[in-house]
Amino acid sequence: MLIIILILIVGSMLVYISQFNFQLISVNLGFYVAKDIPLFYVIIISMLVGLMLSYLIYLVHSISHSFVLHGKNNEIKKNKKEALELTKRVHQLEIKNEKMGNDSGLEKRDMNAL
Repeated sequence: MLIIILILIVGSMLVYISQFNFQLISVNLGFYVAKDIPLFYVIIISMLVGLMLSYLIYLVHSISHSFVLHGKNNEIKKNKKEALELTKRVHQLEIKNEKMGNDSGLEKRDMNAL
């Protein structure tokens, strides 16, 4: 329903533009000259070209951001993996340290104990 309403609004705007801008003009595009083109055609075509260019710029911007985010996600995964490996290494060294302390035969004494 919303699409139908938007189509009706855009159609109304096009009719309004075409009513008051029907003068015939000539358009120079480099070496090519188009004569006797209604002004509202030029207005509509320039609007569509502008919309397409802005969409292309948006796509390029979006693609570049997705590449940046992909690189950041890979960096985060790498850092998480490194942190996990370091945690495992610390745990192994704590176990090794505990075994060495038990093998020495020395008891830890609390000086404040009775």
